Amino acid sequence: MAVTTMAPQPAPQPPAARGVAQARGLFDREILAGATIGALKKLDPRVQARNPVMFVVLVGTVVTFVEAIAHPGIFTWSIAIWLFLTVLFANFAEAMAEGRGKAQAETLRRMRAETEARRMLPDGTEARVPAAELVKGDLVVCEAGDLVPSDGEITEGVASVDESAITGESAPVIRESGGDRSAVTGGTKVLSDRIVVRITAERGQTFMDRMIGLVEGANRQKTPNEIALTILLAALTIVFLPVVVALQPFGRYAGASVSVVVLVSLLVCLIPTTIGALLSAIGIAGMDRLVQRNVLAMSGRAVEAAGDVQTLLLDKTGTITLGNRMASAFFAVGGHSEEELADAAQLASLADETPEGRSIVVLAKERFAIRARDLGEGREFIPFSATTRMSGLDMGGRRIRKGAAESVCRWVGEQGGTVPAGLDDTVERVSRAGSTPLVVADGPEILGVIELKDIVKEGIRERFDQLRAVGIRTVMITGDNPLTAAAIAQEAGVDDYLAEATPEAKMDLIKAEQEGGRLVAMTGDGTNDAPALAQADVGVAMNTGTTAAKEAGNMVDLDSNPTKLIDIVEVGKQLLITRGSLTTFSIANDVAKYFAIIPALFVATYPQLGTLNIMKLHSTQSAVLSAVIYNALVIVALIPLALRGVRWRPSSAASILRRNVWIYGVGGVVVPFVFIKLIDLFLTAVRWY
Repeated sequence: MAVTTMAPQPAPQPPAARGVAQARGLFDREILAGATIGALKKLDPRVQARNPVMFVVLVGTVVTFVEAIAHPGIFTWSIAIWLFLTVLFANFAEAMAEGRGKAQAETLRRMRAETEARRMLPDGTEARVPAAELVKGDLVVCEAGDLVPSDGEITEGVASVDESAITGESAPVIRESGGDRSAVTGGTKVLSDRIVVRITAERGQTFMDRMIGLVEGANRQKTPNEIALTILLAALTIVFLPVVVALQPFGRYAGASVSVVVLVSLLVCLIPTTIGALLSAIGIAGMDRLVQRNVLAMSGRAVEAAGDVQTLLLDKTGTITLGNRMASAFFAVGGHSEEELADAAQLASLADETPEGRSIVVLAKERFAIRARDLGEGREFIPFSATTRMSGLDMGGRRIRKGAAESVCRWVGEQGGTVPAGLDDTVERVSRAGSTPLVVADGPEILGVIELKDIVKEGIRERFDQLRAVGIRTVMITGDNPLTAAAIAQEAGVDDYLAEATPEAKMDLIKAEQEGGRLVAMTGDGTNDAPALAQADVGVAMNTGTTAAKEAGNMVDLDSNPTKLIDIVEVGKQLLITRGSLTTFSIANDVAKYFAIIPALFVATYPQLGTLNIMKLHSTQSAVLSAVIYNALVIVALIPLALRGVRWRPSSAASILRRNVWIYGVGGVVVPFVFIKLIDLFLTAVRWY
């Protein structure tokens, strides 16, 4: 069903109301204030216990405070305060990451005002009820100016809908009953016409409810890789614990007194506190970066899986190509001229409001200066029919048709005409080029062929080359015939293609890839895509798609842009690289802190350790305090990197590993040496030890 009237444009909205993807600055005052309060709230031991590394730091902080009270001194109190700041900075990093999502969720809550719904009763009448009272299966009426009260499917009518509250996109979209454009979301606004909506969501389980929970991080679960890394960090902590405890009797035996405060400081500096403090923030920020791209991930596992995807299944139309076939050439046959063909093709397309039909009118005008004409009375436009596979115009005794070659040839035969020589060769040549041939006939005579070409998006081939460089295989899925599919696949540069794709064929392809040990990502919007979306490791459903598709996928693209799948993979890889880079940096840090503290502790007893005291720190107390201060400040310094993520550039795994080792491995060793020495010089200058 087509809508011929222009829908009114919604009024411009303030930045705070432009959808879930409204980006908030990293140092937004509101977020900073909330994160500061949140950092204090997270001092609750029940919260800290979820992070074994920082829980050990918290326990150590309590011990040093007790020691500072029992044996007060500048050094003891300084250590206690800086250990407390270490815990606070770790909490602040997590609260900052959560704060960005909570700010976006609060914007959504403000937009989700209480509304009334016009519920249809069994006798056909309407009753106004609060939207909160609606249950699954209710029918509601929405007209121009009404808010859609809850998620549902249009059962009757067509309307223009403002979805800016969800997507941030100001342009309205068309929603109509039947097909894959029937889903509407609670909180969106009807701009024109009248629709009847069947409610598909249970109370408190609407898409908006789920969106708010996901955006604010309330439902975020740790991913398998994150859990594995947490276990590794806990194991390293457990390993260092007895080692540090053993230093007390060892020090006594060697004649060196090692205080409890120094032992706690040594433990905190040697365990991987940096990555332990930032691990949760990295995961939350990864989901936040997807939200900024208007993609909602239903779990952190999906974001992480996107970073490990090895096969991408992409729909041709709208993803690889622009989505609308465009007329690109006229090929005359049977002794007719191209201008004669263009004139008839334009006449047959004047009432065709499809992009293909409009492109034929434009091409005829550009090539031969043939302008659209006023046909007057006595003409009848023949709309396209799936049965006839043709459309056209009857006017003044002329009967013009354009459509599929087989259908037009059959129609010409019924008019007493014949198929001219060369038509089959022209149709086949156009098909082999990856284009769609439309045959044009004027009564019993076939005039020629229009070439409708799928336009491959600019730059898409380069993006596929980048993905191939990192080992990701791209597969184009299309309902086109194999000839057309092969031509488009070659032009776009994909690795493989699936032509004449059916839901069963998609499922079989995904299962075959997964059986080969590969993670698969795909995108879809229709009910027939739901099984494949559920089977894929990363299933991205379009927000304009059906409810079944959105429930089957583990991500929802609010912009309904199929090319977003490539961006999702990049965000996933950035998440994994960020986690790996900061883990490398954190562990490398421990090496430098070892050289700072251990020699300073025992150099008086074992002068041979003087060769390891390469930083030449002033004293034992300044060495320990410098390392503790650095250990706290480096967390603050890395918060922006954890939230923004390490930049990902398409390259091989070996190249990424080398870059990690040189930048974050070597850098993680060098940076502490430099800054611990600078802090030691400062403490010595002010005699603060």
